[in-house]
Amino acid sequence: MRPGRKRREAEAAPKRTTNAPRTGGRKPESRLETRANADAVAGRNSVVEALRAKIPAKELLIAERAEIDERMTEALRLAKNQDLGIKEVARGVLDGVTGTTMHQGIALIIKPFAYKDFGQLIAQAQKPGLLIGLDGVTDPHNLGAIVRSAAAFGADGVVIPERRNAAMTGSAWKSSAGAAARLPISQVTNMVRSIEDAKKAGYFVVGLDAEGQESLPKFSLAKEPIYIIVGSEGKGLSRLVREKCDLILSIPMQSDMESLNASVATAIVLYWVSENRAKQE
Repeated sequence: MRPGRKRREAEAAPKRTTNAPRTGGRKPESRLETRANADAVAGRNSVVEALRAKIPAKELLIAERAEIDERMTEALRLAKNQDLGIKEVARGVLDGVTGTTMHQGIALIIKPFAYKDFGQLIAQAQKPGLLIGLDGVTDPHNLGAIVRSAAAFGADGVVIPERRNAAMTGSAWKSSAGAAARLPISQVTNMVRSIEDAKKAGYFVVGLDAEGQESLPKFSLAKEPIYIIVGSEGKGLSRLVREKCDLILSIPMQSDMESLNASVATAIVLYWVSENRAKQE
């Protein structure tokens, strides 16, 4: 049988009216965009986990004639408890919305993230302020983990650029383990401009890079307002961002280790700053 033929035949078959599984609350298919949705969580386990974490969502999509197992039942129950719309759609529509055929007949559409204005982020920061900026961190799981660490160690917010960086999608939300609901996150058009604005507000801007000018244990300005910029694991800080930093810090490691994961490196620096601020109080 040619690939896809079985699915097309299933979609063309008449709907069952007597033995179709009851889901209670499904709505008929409405007009949906069929392009890949960056804010869609697909797969039964992933959808259940996202619903358990109460990631802000628009609606739950279920494929027509999808098999109803325990995970599907739980997803439907959680969606109803959260007053989400539940829609039954053709598998082809679900393929288009999720950008994959491996969705297991279910997808959760996430609401667009409510980003904070960068000016408000600075104005509402505690004193001394502590901000984390990301420069080219494209893995949403890394972004989520950084947001989680930032919240755990008392940062005032996370700043991400609109381009060439992960955004707060469903994957990032899930990796943050709920921290994204508590910590302000700003998305800016230009990281360099955010650095300039932070300097005007009295922040000392520190870049984090394996080839830093100063080792973390020697950093003596933990008590000052700090804007820490983290580059990607592979390329590090971009040239313009690096040039705008007041200081480039590195984390001492064994010589045979090339670099740390961006989220791990950020957590280490945040812990160090938090500990030093506590000692100086």
